[in-house]
Amino acid sequence: MTTIACKDTGTKTDRSQTDQIEVAAGVDTHQDIHTAAVIDTAGRLLGHRQFPASRRGYLDLLDWLRSFGLLLVVGIEGTGAYGAGLARHLHDQHVAMLEIDRPDRKTRRSAGKSDPIDAEAAARAAVARVRTGVPKVRTGRVEALRNLRVARRSAVDQRADCVRRIKTLIVTAPDGLRARLRGLPKQELLDTCAGLRPDTARADEPEQATKIALRSLARRHAALREEITELDALIEPLVAAINPDLLALNGVGADVAGQLLVTAGENADRIYSEAAFAMLCGVAPIPASSGKTHRHRLNRGGDRQANAALYRIVLCRLRWDPRTQAYMHRRTAEGLSKKDIIRCLKRLIAREIYYVLTRERIEPGHLATAA
Repeated sequence: MTTIACKDTGTKTDRSQTDQIEVAAGVDTHQDIHTAAVIDTAGRLLGHRQFPASRRGYLDLLDWLRSFGLLLVVGIEGTGAYGAGLARHLHDQHVAMLEIDRPDRKTRRSAGKSDPIDAEAAARAAVARVRTGVPKVRTGRVEALRNLRVARRSAVDQRADCVRRIKTLIVTAPDGLRARLRGLPKQELLDTCAGLRPDTARADEPEQATKIALRSLARRHAALREEITELDALIEPLVAAINPDLLALNGVGADVAGQLLVTAGENADRIYSEAAFAMLCGVAPIPASSGKTHRHRLNRGGDRQANAALYRIVLCRLRWDPRTQAYMHRRTAEGLSKKDIIRCLKRLIAREIYYVLTRERIEPGHLATAA
């Protein structure tokens, strides 16, 4: 009879038995090393082992997991970060996966903290289906869109930072230069700063140094503006190709649609209900009732970028959509504040967005009823 020995734990298992048992695995991911643990359906630890975070390591990890028996599911911490490569490999091999949230602090304090402990906890969470979610598929056009949006968002943030630093420098600039620049409209200010001609040989003088800094920031702003324009030319047709129905909605542009597509992921059907999508976007009210008190509190969780995208849709519709304006008037007459009404509108719009994102898997009758 052949046996399998696990060097890390010293446990031995009959191969004739492992061919029959069902097992689950957990993986604690890091930049260079992944730690895997295997348990059976009764919760007994069968072994744990470390593998390099490389293509060869992914192959060895999966072979090692399957050597224990029929692999039911793999729970992975960080499928969107250090575990992205492993998640892609397991997806290509058609292995069932779950994204595992880290254990709460109370559990960590009682159980301790190490990579094997975290991997075992991930395996147990995968079996029990607690703190789990279906990972995003990162091999399609939505992943390409996410990468482009990362670059665009960075450029937008840096462009805004350039304007802030220009205005800060003007506040402390020498009197003549400050009088010349303060009060100018934004674009005229940027053009003027970009056209300054400082004497670089006198960079040790505050006025010349200020001119050099202002010119550098203004030219950087112009370069970032061109970069954003180039990225928009790539992002807009990609968003339209992925989901043109989303762009057809009132108040939804390429930037907002792109964020919502990235939040939902390539496999939007992983979000099992519109309530789950609302929770993902941070627009689902959180129950906060106790005894005779029945109330809900503001949800500060979820994807805050998706929450901001829904907020921009609300502002656009409040300005241009008669139905949304009528809703605002009716709810105001009922005594709700503007902030509360906006929160209600974000929740309603999240429902509309969900059905557009997942339209292909919803029956037409169901969609008509939900709308």
